[in-house]
Amino acid sequence: MNTDGSAVRMVSTGKGRTTCSYFFYPTGKRILYSSTHLSDPRCPPPPDYSRGYVWAVYSGYDIFTARPDGSGLRQLTHTPGYDAEATFSRDGKRIVFTSMRHRDLDIYSMDAKGKQVKQLTHELGYDGGPFYSPDGVWIVYRAYHPTSEKEISDYRELLKQDLIRPTTLELWIMRSDGSDKRQITHLGAASFAPSFFPDGKRIIFSSNPGTTGGMGNFELYAVNLDGSNLERITYSPGFDGFPVFSPDGSQLVWASNRNAKALHETNLFIADWAP
Repeated sequence: MNTDGSAVRMVSTGKGRTTCSYFFYPTGKRILYSSTHLSDPRCPPPPDYSRGYVWAVYSGYDIFTARPDGSGLRQLTHTPGYDAEATFSRDGKRIVFTSMRHRDLDIYSMDAKGKQVKQLTHELGYDGGPFYSPDGVWIVYRAYHPTSEKEISDYRELLKQDLIRPTTLELWIMRSDGSDKRQITHLGAASFAPSFFPDGKRIIFSSNPGTTGGMGNFELYAVNLDGSNLERITYSPGFDGFPVFSPDGSQLVWASNRNAKALHETNLFIADWAP
């Protein structure tokens, strides 16, 4: 759709379940997304919430690229298991994504054609939602690394069912080759959807500090790369998440429940950014 919300049109296949769309840098002539349509044209069932709030990591997801009108579809991943949460580097040469190809949810990188795959994280637990810094030097991501026997057992049992429990996520940063990993946030909350400011000096993300169970009031926050100077950005009841800046840094787009006419209705919002 256009930035004013007009000319909405479907660009995926309309089959299966589709997630994690992203524009190809630097030209904008390709898009990136993940879909289950080759595994099964039917939409997979929603996750079972009988064990609390969980996310489904469907094994049928693969990563695809296409033109912005949906034509020229090409499959980039072919391995069994979940492949999703992919984003491009600013120069368009590398893709970073989450995969369960080695029976745990880790972050990998590959070239724009799906070749030269490299595993970047190896810690037990979920590592996902990665974004490159504008200069391609760093990758920011969300992570849950279980430590106690109970946490590890719960994580592994859910993973056998293609599920994760995203109720406690912290932000991490690493170099693009997977080195120099360090934790940025220590909020004890569900901090997720991190992306860089256009100058690469700060990170914007969503979190729900002070609440539990992956629910509650999610707001947008900003933080320095070393974890200092935490700043709250939004002040609206409900959900605010998935923030991304325009390439020139003049606007911010994100998803929100504000002005919803029905329970859990989520829409896209755009705002001018005043540095």
